[in-house]
Order: sequence, then structure tokens, then C-alpha cells
Amino acid sequence: MKTIQAGIIGCGTIAKFRHLPEYDQEKGVTIKAVCDLNKERAEGYAKEFGATAYTDFEKLLEDDEIDVVSICTPNALHAPMTIKALEKGKHVLCEKPMATGSEEAQAMIDAAKKAGKLLMIGHNQRYTPSAQKARELLQSGALGKVFSFRTTFGHDGPEGWSVEGKDTWFFNKDMAFIGALGDLGVHKTDMMRYVLDEEFTEAAAMVETLVKKADVDDSAVCLLKSESGVIGTMTASWTYNAQEDNSTVIYGEKGMLRLEDDPTDSVILQYATGEKIKYELGGIQTNDEDGQVNSDVIHQFITAVREGKPSPISGEEGKKSLEVILAALESNQTKSIVKINS
Repeated sequence: MKTIQAGIIGCGTIAKFRHLPEYDQEKGVTIKAVCDLNKERAEGYAKEFGATAYTDFEKLLEDDEIDVVSICTPNALHAPMTIKALEKGKHVLCEKPMATGSEEAQAMIDAAKKAGKLLMIGHNQRYTPSAQKARELLQSGALGKVFSFRTTFGHDGPEGWSVEGKDTWFFNKDMAFIGALGDLGVHKTDMMRYVLDEEFTEAAAMVETLVKKADVDDSAVCLLKSESGVIGTMTASWTYNAQEDNSTVIYGEKGMLRLEDDPTDSVILQYATGEKIKYELGGIQTNDEDGQVNSDVIHQFITAVREGKPSPISGEEGKKSLEVILAALESNQTKSIVKINS
């Protein structure tokens, strides 16, 4: 089995807790290089994983032995760095949100096609046991016709876990482009698209900065409608100070499905008759140090690269989830219901 050589561009929190340890755990994969503008940080991880440290990502991309790269940089850098990596013949795993707009996202997709390389977007909530089980139950007809849902992702903000603390790039619009809606909301739009197995067609939203000293949003509430007429709410917030909330409830003709809404049971199927079926499937990833369970994204990425399979979460999929967020932003600006680009 040929060893796959990996490079990680951006050595912040997501690299520390997800990409670096998960590449390291993957059989037949070696971390060949790491890159960060903070030289000390890059050198620290290089020493830990036996890699070469860079502060210039383009120099890392010149290494012909590197097969795959992870883009773990601020959102505004995702598209340009991904495109350059693809042009250099690397397979790319890019963190979410994949881009700052539709044109950027499409340029990434086009670059992957032109290079003949795999582009995967790191929407890890698809791989949580609760999302996998919910999709399975809905497709089996366990809930009957789905009517509506509510889903949320909130915590007390990135400053508590970002390597930059209160000076984190997440609060800088030039680097982040968007706040909680892009950081957390895009997770839920992607997860709901996956679980419902259909697209959203319309969005309405209120997007605000309520608490944080930032020029991006820290709170967003969105109303979404799917192509089959399912309506629901999606909330993203950096103002949930008591504890993280990553819960979803789906309502249908036979009852309701609760995901990550109970401390023990990841999924609860509750019928209108009162019967309950509980599934204890293991915890979802959280931003706490003891909540960093394997996300399966790296494994899926490496497997697809090694076996020449299509991207598990393609650029096209990432773009569809991004379009929901872009429509929500437009809705907030225009104070109207916005049709989502398909």
C-alpha cells in the first residue's frame, strides 16, 4: 500500500484537534509538511509529527511528494489556497464554509475538474452517528411524511478555543467574511440537507451582532423551506453561554425525531402513540478538549483518494450548503424571502 503524504495548511484549532491527529491515526498516511504564518506554531507541530515546517504555503505546494493537503485557514483564504493546491496536483480537503461566495465556490469546483483531483469539503456533521441514523430512519419511513424541523448550533463563541483568543480571525470580516452563521449555521444546513435528502429552495433570516465585539454576526435565526415543502428553523449563535447546544428535532406525521437533544441517547424516535425508541450512539464532536471524537472526515477523504472514488462531500455539495447561508444573508439585508440558488 503506497504511503500517502499529507500537508496541512493552517495550524489553528481545527488542525490541532481534527486534521493533525486524524491524519496521524490513518494507516498508510504520513504528515509530510505543516504550514502556518506563526513560525513557532508550525515548527512545534512539525517536531511533533516529524514533518517539515513552512510559513509560505506556496513553498509547501512545491513539494511533489505531497499527495493531499488540508486547507485549515481563515475562510477568506479557502478558495485561493484550494485552487492553487489543485493546480499543483494535490487532492484537497477544505474546511467549511468552502468560500465567501458562489463564484469562488464554482471556481474551486472548476479547478478540481480541470486538475482531475479530488476536492472534499469538511462538513463533518454528516458523519455523526445521529445524522446517519436519522437519515436511515427517515428513508425507511419511520416518521412518515416530514412536516417541519428545528435545528440549532450554538456555544459561547470562538474566542474560548481559538488559538488567537479574543483576537481570533473569526471576528474579523475581512478574514472570516461571516460569523456564527458561516461557522456554525453552515454545519446545520449541510446536515439537514443530508438527513432530509433534499434541497432547500427559500430562506428568510434575521442576522445580528448582539454580544461580541466583532464586525461579523454572532446570532442568526433562519426560516427554511425545502423543495417538498418541509419548513423549519435553523439557529446559529455564539451567545449560548451555559453550554453548547447542537440539537435537532424533526416533526412528521407519525411523531418526532430528536437528535443530540438528550445527554445519553443520541437519537430518540417518539411516536404519536407515546412509544419511544432510543438510540445510544455516542457523542457528537464538541469544542471541548474531551469532546474531540474522530470526525471520520479524514478517513473518508483518504479512502476516496486511495481508491480513486468520487469525493465523499464534493465541491458541488459544499456549494449547495453555502448557497443556503448566502441566501440567508441576502434575506437579512433585503428584509425579504430569498430563493436559494440550486
